[in-house]
Amino acid sequence: MLEFQILLPSIVNGLTLGAVYALVALGLTLIYGVLHIINFAHGSLLMAALYAAFFAHAGLGLDPYLAMPLLAAAFFVVGYALQRWVIGKASHGKDQNVLLVTLGISIAIENLALYLFRADTRTIETPISYEMLDLGIALVPYPRAIGFAAALGIAALLWWTIERTDLGRAIRAVAKERQGAKLVGIDVDHVFALSFGIGTAVLGAAACLLLPSFYVSPSVGNVFVLVAFTVVVLGGMGSFTGALVGGLAIGVTESVGGLFLGQQLGQLGIFVIFIALLLFRPTGLFGSRLA
Repeated sequence: MLEFQILLPSIVNGLTLGAVYALVALGLTLIYGVLHIINFAHGSLLMAALYAAFFAHAGLGLDPYLAMPLLAAAFFVVGYALQRWVIGKASHGKDQNVLLVTLGISIAIENLALYLFRADTRTIETPISYEMLDLGIALVPYPRAIGFAAALGIAALLWWTIERTDLGRAIRAVAKERQGAKLVGIDVDHVFALSFGIGTAVLGAAACLLLPSFYVSPSVGNVFVLVAFTVVVLGGMGSFTGALVGGLAIGVTESVGGLFLGQQLGQLGIFVIFIALLLFRPTGLFGSRLA
């Protein structure tokens, strides 16, 4: 049995990791909540955002945290353009076509990155990369602590946007009844593209929070997209609250699982939870759209 002095720091570090997982999953759950499709390009777009953050630092000397607003804005434009002029046009309004198109985009982005950057793993160092924050009960790396606070702040901003703004009301209207939204004058295609853009902008922010303590390679998106799908299923497809709670729970599960099973098998508990949910509660903990 592990002592409490060892278990508690593991839980705290799991929460800091889980907040970033939740941020990645928030973009995925927003896209599902509005478009009602699974975005298979989510992981590849996160990988592209990590490369953008890497080269902004290596080439321009931009600190990833300072680059966050720029990358979020840039990837909003990328996401909007992809949905409005690629996914929307190629799918012809059929959900099964959307799945194939996003899968094709994922394969294209990953192979382009492999061609341009090879399979090399790249990392960066910042002045706080190896600094630790003493919380009394645990030592937390500064990048993890900043990522935790920023992820919660972005999640709160996203919730406020959806719940308290005209844009949010339009998004919720389209998510619940797109035909009715058209009848009251909402440009549904524009809202679709905005939602996809916001979901992709969140990935730009997540990449800036991840890079100081993680690495980037052409296959790195696969690491996070599997976890993000698990978070979305755990919390409930389309639920913001569920994505946040699910991300924190998955982060703690991975961290504590690493203590018992070793670092390489730490994620095993995540997939046990995933299978159990599919068997016993397929709607997730908060199974509602844009809740």
